[in-house]
Amino acid sequence: MKPAPQWLELEPERYEFRALPMHQFALGRRDFFKIFGAGLVIFAAVKSVAAQETAPGPRGFHPEELPKEIGAWLHIGEDGKVTGFVGKAEIGQNARTSLSQTIADELGVPFDSVQMVMADTALTPFDAGTFGSRTTPAMTPQLRKMAAAARTFLVEKAAKKWNVPTDTLLAANAKVTNPATGKSLLYAELVREEELGKQTPPAKDPVKPPSEWIVAGQPIPKVNARDFVTGRHRYSTDLRPDGMLYGKVLRPPSFGATLVSYDDSAAKSMSDVVIVRDGDFIGAAAPTIAAAEGALAKIHVQWKEAPQISGKEIFSYLKNNAQPSKEEHFHQSKGSVADGMAAAAHKLEATYTVAYIAHAPLESRAAVAQWNDGKLTVWMGTQRPFAVRDDLADIFHVPEKDVRVIVPDTGSAYGGKHTSDAGLEAARLARAASGRPVKLVWTRQEEFTWAYFRPAGVIEVKSGIGADGKLTAWEFHNYHSGMSAIETPYDVANFLTQYHPVPLVLRSGSYRGLAATANHFARETHMDSLAQLAGMEPLQFRLANLADTRMKAVLEAGAKTFGWPRQKIEEGQGFGVAAGYEKGSYVATFAEISVDSKTKKVRVKKLVEAFECGAIVNPDGLRNQVVGAMIQGMGGALFEAIQFQDGRITNDHFASYRVPRFRDVPEIETVLIDRKDIAPAGAGETPIMAVAPAIGNAYFNATGVRLTALPLLPSAS
Repeated sequence: MKPAPQWLELEPERYEFRALPMHQFALGRRDFFKIFGAGLVIFAAVKSVAAQETAPGPRGFHPEELPKEIGAWLHIGEDGKVTGFVGKAEIGQNARTSLSQTIADELGVPFDSVQMVMADTALTPFDAGTFGSRTTPAMTPQLRKMAAAARTFLVEKAAKKWNVPTDTLLAANAKVTNPATGKSLLYAELVREEELGKQTPPAKDPVKPPSEWIVAGQPIPKVNARDFVTGRHRYSTDLRPDGMLYGKVLRPPSFGATLVSYDDSAAKSMSDVVIVRDGDFIGAAAPTIAAAEGALAKIHVQWKEAPQISGKEIFSYLKNNAQPSKEEHFHQSKGSVADGMAAAAHKLEATYTVAYIAHAPLESRAAVAQWNDGKLTVWMGTQRPFAVRDDLADIFHVPEKDVRVIVPDTGSAYGGKHTSDAGLEAARLARAASGRPVKLVWTRQEEFTWAYFRPAGVIEVKSGIGADGKLTAWEFHNYHSGMSAIETPYDVANFLTQYHPVPLVLRSGSYRGLAATANHFARETHMDSLAQLAGMEPLQFRLANLADTRMKAVLEAGAKTFGWPRQKIEEGQGFGVAAGYEKGSYVATFAEISVDSKTKKVRVKKLVEAFECGAIVNPDGLRNQVVGAMIQGMGGALFEAIQFQDGRITNDHFASYRVPRFRDVPEIETVLIDRKDIAPAGAGETPIMAVAPAIGNAYFNATGVRLTALPLLPSAS
């Protein structure tokens, strides 16, 4: 019941991958020639896209053939320094450290001698993007393959020099040694003699199994950690190249509003200010943010607003506007649900809902753009630099080779920085700025309003169990939120799972874990209700319906650490459990909460999470990922929800959009299961999935009230 999807098969909830860019510019001839010079120009008509509306039509990937040469991925300098090159972005997941460990381990060099160049379209190999927990499972074997090939090449060079068999030599500590003679040659000495970079790896490389790892598998601290905690690191928001202007964009008053009238005469009278009007795009660039904002304030505009669905109507809209689809993978079934229901001793039907939520990264969207001799460079916090490059090249009608996107280590994203928004806006302003760089940083209000959200959804579940507590039927329908983790891990002979696409209301897209957060909430809440019907303890009910040994292992490991089952010793105390798998990883979450009998306020007192993602590359980094996901998951569980009416977001600041605060953080324990016999899988998304249902199940245990909507307690404070 859990076919592994190909990683390039886009999940339907990744709406932003299929969307046109946020702005479509009509290139004015005068502005075009100012940058590119005179000549034959063909202007292509483009479709206008209303603000906050994701356009239809798949855009997919712009795949490129990956380089086979070692030098594209790995460089060994004459000073002994080793550089790895990957198109993945560092967005707080600590990939820089774990990938450096991988190279050091396989090549046989000290960890401190390795540095990574990441997410630079001019220097690194093509990459579809940093998403889907693919960095570790995709890049670890790739870099190991290249490092192993480089190590083999260096051993062969030394063997040839000494006229000895290669299998008599050892490669370690950045040198090749002949144990028989005690002679050694540094890697740096060997690479001087021949260009390593042009070599290609053999079809099969002697890659070390996890059981032989020396550097990988160790809790090595984050690379450049001190720079991040002292403020020395420069994010996109910190960049200030010489001559830089600050950009601001005039936003419509509501989603879908169109421009009716425009007068910028007063703004254009301001000195040293660049005003750009391109279709519905209106922006200003000036030496200070205040000057740019002042210029926009002088522009007189009139907008025509369109009727919009409000948040109060969203769930009925999703259910009533589902569209039929012929895509086979949207529909999976086995046996007969009708027969399974007929054989059931107990039946249960329920509906679950999940609200739109925001990514709320600490670093909002930001970019610095500069044109130079018709070439464009953009520094930007993005998860998909090559896709941003493609957007920029397409919209500005320049060759891809003339666009460079550089990603500074970015202040989180959670799936929310796949699009080209800020880079596109900064580049459009910079194109009119006579070669001066322009920096554009979205405000918190812009981030909450104009970014895309985790899709809202409605999930309907119908199920049956026999007198022995075994599942006999399972029917699961997801409306709009997505397909990730839609398949149940539990054993049932008769099942139907179906995803129902719905036209977008708010701009929606990827969020950490995708729809796995919604689907796990519905499934694990429903399983808890079934356990009650069966008269069985919730953990034992799950184990009785499981054959998957990895799933059983995380449940049993988490239960042991949590001390499950536990007896209540005070009023309002409740315990809950939830589990699941996704992206090749397994998770089980146990929660303890307390509910105040008078105020009804909920306090999460303890979370224990057992997590298994194959062989662990860096246990310290992994633990940080798991803990971070658990805390973030508490927000979506208890109080995060986007509120909207008349085409406007009504809680567009942290003061009104509630995220977990320091006082909310409970006691947290992580149980990491290191499976050296299984290749490393992704770890950025799966740990968030079971948090909400575990808390919801604990709430039922404490109060006897079953909550079926996320957030569980929108008034929590």
